[in-house]
Amino acid sequence: MRLEMSLFQKFTDGLKKTRANLTEKLDALFKKDRSSNFHQELEAILLTADMGPKMVASLIADLKEREKSAHTDQFPDAKSFIVDQIAKSFPAIPATWESPEPPSPLVILVVGINGAGKTTTVAKLAARFKNEGKSVILGAGDTFRAAAIKQLELWGEKLSIPVVHQKEGSDPASVAFDTVKAAIARKIDVAIIDTAGRLQTKNNLMNELSKIHRLVIREIGGNPIETLIVLDATIGQNAISQVKHFKESVPLTGMILSKMDGTSRGGIAVGLAREFNLPVRFIGVGEQSSDLLPFDPNLFARSILQTES
Repeated sequence: MRLEMSLFQKFTDGLKKTRANLTEKLDALFKKDRSSNFHQELEAILLTADMGPKMVASLIADLKEREKSAHTDQFPDAKSFIVDQIAKSFPAIPATWESPEPPSPLVILVVGINGAGKTTTVAKLAARFKNEGKSVILGAGDTFRAAAIKQLELWGEKLSIPVVHQKEGSDPASVAFDTVKAAIARKIDVAIIDTAGRLQTKNNLMNELSKIHRLVIREIGGNPIETLIVLDATIGQNAISQVKHFKESVPLTGMILSKMDGTSRGGIAVGLAREFNLPVRFIGVGEQSSDLLPFDPNLFARSILQTES
């Protein structure tokens, strides 16, 4: 319980902008006498958090059905019901990363557009695995920017984790190949490969990403690979287009939402989960390595609607 409350507090603190956007408005709505416009007002409030029209319409329909079955339009636990429905909207998150057969490492390919926070997220992931007692190696697959290679090298030095890299302009697939080969040779548990940010509409770059994924699959003999897309939560509904296009190039296995502490529209996590049935693996709520929180649907829903139980 103490651990859960600690994580709940981290969620609450990290999502304070989204919570502030919702809680005051919802509290005012639920405290006043019900009017004929109650459901329309509730819908408008939920939409401001960027949950998406489909998800919000579903929540309102579910609430109306619950009120109908309870034979009342003054359902006293409406807010708790909404919290439960939001939590249930997320697909199940595997309790642990699926471990491949040795000597193959767990390979995590991190993708997304420019500015989403991929490289920092890669470092935070590496820190988490290392804290769990696992050996880690990083691959600097963003070969288009010397600064990206240097940034990952600095993180590697800080975390005492090896980084595989080549010179700027090198073939990123070659970096991915070298990273996996090194992980196998050194019997390293986890290989995390950073990739260059790319606009989802650039076909040549998306094809390159497909090539990297195929090469990694080949090298680890068909063992599981995690392909995680990092999304900047501050862009709201635009994230849906990103996921859609990246899914067409690589089989995504999960999402990481960065910069959740910097937006009042954190409800985008709900809309994305409903749209693509992809688990949210982590959310980023700050710059420190400890600010990458493992996603918990119940804690998330309670945090943004400020309910303790």
